Amino acid sequence: MSCPVDAHVRPGPPMPPLHRLPFDPPGPPRPVDSPDGTRAWLVSRYADVRKVLTDSRFGRAGLHSPDTPSLSGESGLVSSLDLIFNQDGEDHLRLRRTMRRAFTPRAVARWRPWIEAIVEQCLDELAGSERPVDLVAGFTLPLPVAVISRLMGLDTEARERLRHWSQYAFSDGSHSEEEMASALSEFAVFGAELLAERRSTPGDDLTSMLVGAADEEGGIPEGQLVDLVCGLIVGGHDSTMTMLGNSLLYLLGERPEVWPRLGADEQAAGALTERLLHLIPLGDDRGTARHAVVDTEVGGVTIPAGSVVLADCGAANRDPAVFPPRPLDDLFAPLAAPTLALGAGAHYCLGAWLARLELQLALHRIAARFPGLRMAEPAEAVEWHLGTTSRSPRRIAVTW
Repeated sequence: MSCPVDAHVRPGPPMPPLHRLPFDPPGPPRPVDSPDGTRAWLVSRYADVRKVLTDSRFGRAGLHSPDTPSLSGESGLVSSLDLIFNQDGEDHLRLRRTMRRAFTPRAVARWRPWIEAIVEQCLDELAGSERPVDLVAGFTLPLPVAVISRLMGLDTEARERLRHWSQYAFSDGSHSEEEMASALSEFAVFGAELLAERRSTPGDDLTSMLVGAADEEGGIPEGQLVDLVCGLIVGGHDSTMTMLGNSLLYLLGERPEVWPRLGADEQAAGALTERLLHLIPLGDDRGTARHAVVDTEVGGVTIPAGSVVLADCGAANRDPAVFPPRPLDDLFAPLAAPTLALGAGAHYCLGAWLARLELQLALHRIAARFPGLRMAEPAEAVEWHLGTTSRSPRRIAVTW
C-alpha cells in the first residue's frame, strides 16, 4: 500500500506559511470551545503556558478518563494510552528513565560524526540532480529518515514505510477508522517484531539500548515499550522533516539575506536554529492539551478540577511581554527567554537536542555548499502535506 500523502493536499487558495498564522494576542486564561465542541480553558501568556506545562497538577493521563471530554484533534498513535506522552507520575518516569542516557546533550554530541556524514551524502546527491531540484524529495525527507533509521537500526524496507506510518500515527482525524486501525496495527506488529529481534540479537542501536534499559528498569508493559519505539521512529523523523522544510521555505522565500552568514558560521547557524524553532510552529493547532487534576490558579484565574486545558505555545512564543516584536528580527540574536516550541517540564521533548543538531548541521551545510541556492517557483505556489497534526511543504523547487 502506498503512502496517501497526495490525498491530503489542500485545494483552493494558498495556505499562509506557519510563521504567519494569525495568533490571538496572549491574555488571561479563558473558556473556549474547540472545533469539535469540547469545552476547554485556553492559556496563552508565556508565564501561564509555562506553568501549565511544568505544574504536576496538569497532566496528560486524565485526558483519557471516561469522564473527560474527548478531543477529536488527538487521534492515531498520539492518543494511545500506552504512549509515554500520555503517562504521568511514576508511570511516565519509568518510561523516561529508559531513555534518559540516550538523549542527553553529551550522548547526542557523540552521534555528530555520522549525522554529518549523512548530511554530506544527501548534499552530494542533491548536487548531482537535474535542476530545478525538489528539496523535500532530495533533502528534508531523506535526511531525517536516514538519521532515525541509523539510530534505531531500521532496514531499507522499514525506511520505505515511515511516511506511510507517520500519516496515521499523527493523523488529524481526517482518516477513516478502518484506515487508522489497519495502519496502526501493522505499525505495532512491526514495533513488536523489532523489539523481539533486538532481544535475541542486540546491536549498537537505540532499540537495543531501550530493550536493555527496560529489562533493568522492570515493570514496563510490552505495549508501552512497543508504543515507545514506534513513537521514537515516527516522531524522530517527522518533526525534523517538518521543521527543516518550513525553515528552508521561510529562509529562501523571505529571508535570503541571512543565507551567506548561515553558510559561513556554524555557531551562528545554531543561534538561528533556535530562533526558527521558536518562530515556526510544527502545525496550525492552537494548543497542547492537559487535564487539571485539582482546582489550580493560573494567571489570576482558577481553573476547575477536571477541566481540559489548551496550552497555546505558539501564542506564548509571541507574548510581547517576553518577546517584544521588532519589524525585522535579527535571526542570529539569542532569545529573550527559553522557547516553548519543544515544551517544558516533565514532558519536554526527549529528542530536543537531536532535533537541534540535525537542523543546525543541515541548515549550515546546505547554505555553505550552495551559496546561490534560490527558489525556482514562487513561495505562494507551495502545496502542503495535510492529514497530520504537523504541516510541511509537499515540494520546494530550487536551483542555483
